[in-house]
Amino acid sequence: MSKQKKSPKRDISGWLILNKPYDFGSTQAVGKVRWLLSAKKAGHAGTLDPLATGILPIAIGEATKTVPFVQDGTKIYRFTLVWGVATNTDDVEGESIATSDVRPTKEQVEAALPQFRGEITQVPPAFSAIKINGERAYDLARAGEKLDMPPRQVQIDRFELLAHGAEASTFEVECAKGTYIRSIARDLALALGTRGHVGALHRAQVGQFTDDDAIEFETFEGATLEQRDAMLLSVASGLSPLPEIPLDAAQTATLRHGNPVLLVGANAPIQMDDAWASHKGAAVAIGYVEQGQFKPTRVILPH
Repeated sequence: MSKQKKSPKRDISGWLILNKPYDFGSTQAVGKVRWLLSAKKAGHAGTLDPLATGILPIAIGEATKTVPFVQDGTKIYRFTLVWGVATNTDDVEGESIATSDVRPTKEQVEAALPQFRGEITQVPPAFSAIKINGERAYDLARAGEKLDMPPRQVQIDRFELLAHGAEASTFEVECAKGTYIRSIARDLALALGTRGHVGALHRAQVGQFTDDDAIEFETFEGATLEQRDAMLLSVASGLSPLPEIPLDAAQTATLRHGNPVLLVGANAPIQMDDAWASHKGAAVAIGYVEQGQFKPTRVILPH
């Protein structure tokens, strides 16, 4: 029996802003999207827990070069905190490890929120992807090891109560990368003299990408290849946090070969740490400006 011939992988680039389904791993989602697009290369801008839904920006092809500029952006999460039960994973998937009959009032909850705003110290969940002596913490935790997770500093820009109930409350958090919402839920409950865990989690924003940009996985999967291609945002959309430097055709050709170009004009920048060069709105390169020259660090290849 002859082997079935594999379909050729395509040179295609762009961003797919996926509304990741519940119980679907981030790596699994990237693999599925890459397969559905027959793309040569794909990656994501920030892991989302399998039990979480929401924004998973998936970079295709040349867009993978822009991942750090999306991944470093602000995150917005909405989550439900279930009062009265702590779990070993700090979410609904885990086993109960402690309970409490204490149920905070709305006023008590709101009074406790300020201590979780700004730069705070949190201990990540034992069931997390952080490496301990070269091993993933969740692998060690599943093996039954008691872990002493190192605390870390995280930035919480906004923490609001959206709805309060005796058994569960809903919150919205705006934070920097590296923040664990499960730790926030656990620690807020402890600060209020009770126990708690995350019952539901949705990521509503990553950097410049929001729920408004998101494509449902079922919609993407059910579309034709041509329709899937049309759902991709440009490579340049991943660079919007950086200053844009438009170039002409001759400068673009020079830059495509990895060579610096002299920026001319009354408003041409002299020094700039991070910027991206464009031609007719399309990304050409990522780099910096030094002594009036744009110097590329990553060249974006055209498709």
